[in-house]
Amino acid sequence: MTAVPQKETAVCARCRRDLGTTAYEMLLNATRVPHCLRCALEFRPMLKRSLAVSLIVGTVLAAINQGDFILSGNFQMAMVWKIPLTYAVPFIVTTVGGLLNARTVAVDPADTTD
Repeated sequence: MTAVPQKETAVCARCRRDLGTTAYEMLLNATRVPHCLRCALEFRPMLKRSLAVSLIVGTVLAAINQGDFILSGNFQMAMVWKIPLTYAVPFIVTTVGGLLNARTVAVDPADTTD
């Protein structure tokens, strides 16, 4: 009886969890390193970039949308949720864009058709 070589599975570089067919390749020390979704969401360089973008874009959007109320001193209660949401939306968009850009899906050669 001969042993069948098992297919090597990819694992997350941080938590060693099996990645299955989807991995998120994060750039670490000029090398693309595979991560699971949970670890990719906690990847500090991506979060720092998302935070920087949200601060810049959120400030511009808050100035455009709420600037007249802020400068006049007429602070309305609706701004209590509008201003944080103005910063949250660019953060979420940047984070999701980074994740989708880093996402790789393994394709089984047997599944491809010509």
